Parts: sequence; C-alpha cells; structure tokens
Amino acid sequence: MKPVVWGVLSISHHYKLRVHTNVSRSPLVQMHGLASRSKDKAAAAARDLGIAKAYGSYEELLADKEIEAVYIPLPNHLHAEWVKKAADAGKHVLCEKPFAMNAKEAEEAIRYAERKGVRVMEAFMYRLHPQWKKARDLLKAGEIGQVQLVSTVFTYNNQDPRNIRNILAVGGGAIPDIGCYAVSSARFLLGREPTRVISLVQRDPTMGTDILTSALLDFGAARCQFTIATQAWPSQRVDALGSGGALSVVIPFNAYPDVPMEVTVTTGVGTRQIYTAPTDQYVEMFDAFSRAVRDGTPVPTPPQDAIDNMKVLDALFRSEKSGSWEKVT
Repeated sequence: MKPVVWGVLSISHHYKLRVHTNVSRSPLVQMHGLASRSKDKAAAAARDLGIAKAYGSYEELLADKEIEAVYIPLPNHLHAEWVKKAADAGKHVLCEKPFAMNAKEAEEAIRYAERKGVRVMEAFMYRLHPQWKKARDLLKAGEIGQVQLVSTVFTYNNQDPRNIRNILAVGGGAIPDIGCYAVSSARFLLGREPTRVISLVQRDPTMGTDILTSALLDFGAARCQFTIATQAWPSQRVDALGSGGALSVVIPFNAYPDVPMEVTVTTGVGTRQIYTAPTDQYVEMFDAFSRAVRDGTPVPTPPQDAIDNMKVLDALFRSEKSGSWEKVT
C-alpha cells in the first residue's frame, strides 16, 4: 500500500513526545509536513523530527496538495474550527480528543467534514490497542458474567497555570482531558450509551478548571463510576465487575509500546494474566486510519462516537451546576 501523506497542525509537545517517533517509521504513514504560526519554530521542529516540510501557518499546510490527511493536536477550543478548514481543503482528519468544546460543536464539525467527502475520526488511540480489543471480547463472551460495574481511576499532577490543560478558556480541566477517557472506555466495554449521569466536581480556586471529579453513569443494568484528578499522584486503572468475576485493564490509557500489556481476569477458578504483544497504540491508530483512506473503507472509530462521548461530558458539566442527575441528550 502506498503510504498516506500526513501533515501536523501545530508543534505539539504531545506529538513530539508520544506520537512521532514510531508513527514516522510506519510504512503506511509518511509524515510530510509540520505547521506552526511561526515559520522559524516550524522549521526548527521539522528539522529535529526529520519532517520534510515546515509551514509558517496552518493555512499554508492545508494548501499543500501533496498532503492527504492531517493530525490535529491543537488546544481543544480550536479543534472544530480546524476540522472544518481541513475539510474545506479536502484533507482527511484525525483530531485529538475531546473532539470539540461540546456535542453541538462536535456534530457541526463532523457533519461539515462528511459533506465535504473527507474521513474524520477522534484520536482515541487506546481503542486500537489489542489489550482493549481482548478486554471487550472477553466481556462480550460472558467471561465474567453480566457486567454490572465499570470503575475507572485516572489521575496526574500538573499545576502549571500556563499549561493548556489548566486554562479554562481553551478547554482545560480534568473532564475534557481525562474524563473523556473514562467515559469513552465505559461506553466501549459496555457497547451502549448511558441514559443519565451525576457528577461531583472540585475546581481550582485560581485557574477555575475542574481538578477532582467523581461521576456515576447509568447504563441501565450496569453502572460506570470514575474519579479523575489533575493535582494528584499519577494513577490509572480500569476494572469491570460482573456477576461471575472481574476484569482489569492494568495500564489502560498510556500503554507502553515496548513491553506486553496486561489484562487480568478473576473467576471462580482463579486469577489469570492475559498479555498482549508489545505495540504502539498510536501506530495502530495512524495505520488503521491510513488504510481506511487508501481502501475507501470506514474509519475504525465511527465519527458519531465522538459526538456521543461529548454528549456525556456535556451532561457531567450540567450535573455539576444542578447537583442532580442529568439526562444524556
């Protein structure tokens, strides 16, 4: 397969640290261009990363006819705008999570891109990791009986007021940054949508972002509970409890690419560890998206999923204000 030619909108620390090294080695991906609002910064970053072209504006990158798809790791409040602009330029779009600032904005951007005939997907890389496919298959097969609870903890400690994750106006805060994973993974494992949610939110008195949030999601016969924090000891784990056992994804979201990942299953017989082979979940995601572009097939995570996830986040914020259960609409 001829590799898909990609461009990256912004000099993202996340892209440089976690994405570029292994993705740029994939035979299905050609990382061709990097854009910044500063041509000098773009040129320096492109040189360091071994990317062929640098652009002094995002518009300049989108105007390059060689580029077929773009990766958007911009701050959250810019996602929808640049999804639309990329679609106008005929570029397929892989956009970082959360897809937009709210569900309405996400749906507008996605429908716009679809009308332009380009493929678009939210970049929840964890879903392409084999450990998550294995976990979901085990639950579907009834390995732990009827699933009654998905419980998630996801925390880190970042108190820098200059960091975009701590700037409310650009979509910072625990719910947009990591709560989206807790919601997405529960929906993925259970295979359906919650009908209502309730949240308890603590905000930083200076920055205004939510820094400690707990929530309960009602899936009918099952529940999801999660706690997320941005000023706590780093931790992450996802556990599923069923009528006949339990399943745990030990390192659910920041899976190491160079060692096997572990899913544990406990039933009446005992506990066993299931290991999936080392793989880079970002490579898995970029490869799968690139295949969809080349083959003309649907992207691995349907665009509607981004809208549905945002609907839950919106309900969590409404619940913060009302102090009550809020319907997911």
